[in-house]
Amino acid sequence: MQLPHSRFSLWVDRSITRLGNALSWIWLVLLTVIVTNVTMRYLFEMGSIELEELQWHLYAVGFLMGLSYAVVSDSHIRVDVVREKLSEVTKVWVEFYGLILLLIPFVLLVLFACIPFVEYSFRLREISEAPGGLPFRWIIKGMLFMGFTLLLVVSLARLTRVWLYLFGWPVDGPSHNDQPPSLKMTTSSQGAKS
Repeated sequence: MQLPHSRFSLWVDRSITRLGNALSWIWLVLLTVIVTNVTMRYLFEMGSIELEELQWHLYAVGFLMGLSYAVVSDSHIRVDVVREKLSEVTKVWVEFYGLILLLIPFVLLVLFACIPFVEYSFRLREISEAPGGLPFRWIIKGMLFMGFTLLLVVSLARLTRVWLYLFGWPVDGPSHNDQPPSLKMTTSSQGAKS
């Protein structure tokens, strides 16, 4: 299924795709940190709290930023056993209600809950409780806010695409064929509307 783009969704998809491609290198950095930490611990009997915490931080950044990329690239998990039996229009209606009743309210709830969490950490100049741990704990906590903000923007962009498919209004945006290059899909059906 290919949804039409609005100008907003096209800009968001392209931006998040670039960010996702750039941040994909974080997994290689994470792997290097893990191998270094394991090698130091088991071959040289030198443990490093900093490297252990850095692993958690890199994983958190990759995961939180990757959420928005998964929505843009449509590679997030769906219940395909049920979904594959639905018509194209029904799939879009399910996505429409899923966005407005589940995803967007959940993202807003997380954003409102994490603001005091991050702000408190920043005011305290929170550091790791572990001796020799990483300073500036508020930065990694701020990634929670940043990741969910990106997820909100991506969800709103996806909602505009679903809206255009279902209601065909407003018709000022690009067409189906204006997919970002890295997200073009080869499908046998292009959807019910153009």
